[in-house]
Amino acid sequence: MSRLSAKARARLPKSAFAYVDSKGHRRLPIHDEAHVRNALARFNQIKFEDEAARERARKKLLTAAKKHGIMPIGFISGQLQDERLQGGDAARAGVVRTLPTGLVTLLLTDIEDSTGLLQRLGERYAEFLTDARLLLRRTVQRSGGREVDARADEFFAVFERPAAALEAALAIQRRFGSRAWPAGAAVRVRIGIHVGRPALTDAGYVGLAVHTAARVCSAAHGGQVLMSAAAVQAFKGSAPAGIGFRSLGPHQLHGLPEPVALSQLEAADLPGDFPPPRTAATSLYLAPGPRTES
Repeated sequence: MSRLSAKARARLPKSAFAYVDSKGHRRLPIHDEAHVRNALARFNQIKFEDEAARERARKKLLTAAKKHGIMPIGFISGQLQDERLQGGDAARAGVVRTLPTGLVTLLLTDIEDSTGLLQRLGERYAEFLTDARLLLRRTVQRSGGREVDARADEFFAVFERPAAALEAALAIQRRFGSRAWPAGAAVRVRIGIHVGRPALTDAGYVGLAVHTAARVCSAAHGGQVLMSAAAVQAFKGSAPAGIGFRSLGPHQLHGLPEPVALSQLEAADLPGDFPPPRTAATSLYLAPGPRTES
């Protein structure tokens, strides 16, 4: 791409730039395909006056990319990564002082094949992710839980009552499964639940309980809810009728010192057949156990 001369730059209208600040300075020319690609690459180097200006420029740039048939996958991924780093810290700072302590139930979710969804939805992925988070946030709140953190396609919540976490997990899978998503996409969420005593610091929850909950979530498949043995024990006697727990046996989860006994949450209206858990090592238990009603 040839450098845009000052004379040529001056001839371009304001609409040919993704960003025009309050003083009239024009940045990120987007009048042709080459400059749109350059603007996508340079976007994070620009100092915007405020977040509103940044968002207007982002939308204008994505519109220009669409016009020229450019699929800005790397750009959108970079924006989500920035949000993950910045928004995560802000979220933790805002809620950490009021989060419950002691024995709590940790629930983590993760959207399966988010990279494939990003490629399929393109510039609509950011809007989709906002809708997905809102659904998760409202479901957790209605069940009496608290949002701890939301980073890209991951969501972290905590519950004082184990039964409330179970209610939230069921509602999440039902609502994601029944909702019509953009471009007819099939959106599946993996959920992991663990009960433990994480330490609460200025940065949020830390400790083995958090790592265990995260690894249990990572072991699940889209549409599946996996639980540690501690979670299943906490649910006994409080789960609604028709809810079962299928033992999947102990599994060595990445980064944890000891195998974790996993169980799958089962309900008549939820998918029940899944491959073995997604573990880094070979399972210590090869055959799934029987389904037990609560």
